[in-house]
Amino acid sequence: MKEYSSSQEEVVTEGKTNTQVDEIKNLRLNQLINFKDHPFKVETNTELFELMQSIEKDGVLVPLLARPNPNGEGYELISGHRRKAACEWAGVTEVPVIVRDLDNCQAVIAMVDSNLQRENIKPSEKAFAYRMKLEAMKQQGKRNDLTFPQVEEKLRGDISIDNPTLELGKVDPFINENGEWGIKNSDQPLKINSNKELARQVGESKAQVERYIRLTYLIPKILDMVDEGKMAFTIAVELSYLKEEEQYELHAVMDLEQCTPSLSQANRLKRMSQKGELDMDEMYNILGEEKPNQREQIKIQSERLNKYFPTDFTEHQKVELIEKLVKDWHAAQSLKKGSR
Repeated sequence: MKEYSSSQEEVVTEGKTNTQVDEIKNLRLNQLINFKDHPFKVETNTELFELMQSIEKDGVLVPLLARPNPNGEGYELISGHRRKAACEWAGVTEVPVIVRDLDNCQAVIAMVDSNLQRENIKPSEKAFAYRMKLEAMKQQGKRNDLTFPQVEEKLRGDISIDNPTLELGKVDPFINENGEWGIKNSDQPLKINSNKELARQVGESKAQVERYIRLTYLIPKILDMVDEGKMAFTIAVELSYLKEEEQYELHAVMDLEQCTPSLSQANRLKRMSQKGELDMDEMYNILGEEKPNQREQIKIQSERLNKYFPTDFTEHQKVELIEKLVKDWHAAQSLKKGSR
């Protein structure tokens, strides 16, 4: 097992600088409890296998992050669930862990931030991660306290995604009579819209973050379709406004009809649900409609026909001529049948 030294981190609180010392311990895997409602899935795939091989060869290069278990013995794992799974696969029983005292909001934010850096993140993982972090940020805003330690470098409850603000202690610059510059705390807190702040931190628009959070209102069967690429993201957002019972009925209809609604159909389903007019019969009627992408199309490469058209013919003129020739042919065939 590699030796790790403690690390120090400066935390600024109310104008004072405190030094937090991270304690790195070698802990047994059975001492680490997975984070409650952790939205990021650990899958046994090629990436995990490669990580397991790396750990077998070089050990755990980056310590995991945990906090003392707030509900009992052991430690709650905040960051490093994939490394833990790879260690279990490799037969490693002890790992280096940064143990940090974090409250619930700080732990959620640290957990989300560390996992959002992964390359392949499913829509459902991002959706629940954004929702959990937004709720944690709002809770911090209610406490008028946004200070929390930085994490390693690199719930499904009813929460509102509307506006509550975060409050930061505002500082004002000043210059004294000797011409010296300084800063002082202001009595007026600086208010920040939590939705906009989250969007800024994750590099998405505020509207896109809110669309992702809408996915958390989908039933698991439909959310799985989004993760598997069987349903478009924008369509799923519209369907998230359906009541839970309606979503189960719609999934049954989609399964029987072997199709998913178009964006316009999903919007109609949403509006009918809001008006209390949606039932399974209406779902069958809407999904049974022919979609533009379901209509059969005959495609002919223009190079095959261009030599038969005058050089000054437009595409529209070519289509009109082809249609006229087909009509003439059809009329001639009908006359032949009539003369028999």
